[in-house]
Amino acid sequence: MKLTYIFLVCLIISSQINQAQNIKIISGDFGFVKTTKTFKVIYNFANMRVGKLGEDDYLNERFKALDRREPGLGGRFKESWFRDREFKYPQKFEEQFNEIGQKFGLIVSRSSGEVQMEVQTTFTQPGQNSDNLKSPASIDLNISFSQNGKELAKLSASSIHGQSIGTSDSDTGTRIADAYGKAGKALAQFLSKYVK
Repeated sequence: MKLTYIFLVCLIISSQINQAQNIKIISGDFGFVKTTKTFKVIYNFANMRVGKLGEDDYLNERFKALDRREPGLGGRFKESWFRDREFKYPQKFEEQFNEIGQKFGLIVSRSSGEVQMEVQTTFTQPGQNSDNLKSPASIDLNISFSQNGKELAKLSASSIHGQSIGTSDSDTGTRIADAYGKAGKALAQFLSKYVK
């Protein structure tokens, strides 16, 4: 039992280290974090790829497949897809960012902030949880920081994976939301290096 616990702790720590290593600076300088502690976050899903498809093609294919299984299921999936982008993903991202960020005086919210943070999702792999196949969701993000219309810095966060252990991730939105939570946590850890 003790060995299992130690293994799980090591696995979680190694996963968090890997997430932080997936963040790369594209442009700019993060020196502004020393004097800026609040970020107003906006989310952008324009031109996002889902798996090997564009988002519209993915949704159309998924809609047809689910409706063949059960009439109306495709429509419900599509509704939840867009609802989750509005509620589940932002909530998880902000919650996990603030859990780490508050230790360094960094706060993110959709309502206000000194610097605007735009989180653009460029790729989503929804993952799956079926009897035969389990894989976590993953996302790629471009995150830009601007103030008064001027871009300060931009970074990419790639291959951010959601939870891959457990049985509570049968819902697509929950799996993807977990990846946003991991991204928020990794970003707060990254920015905290610039606070000092």
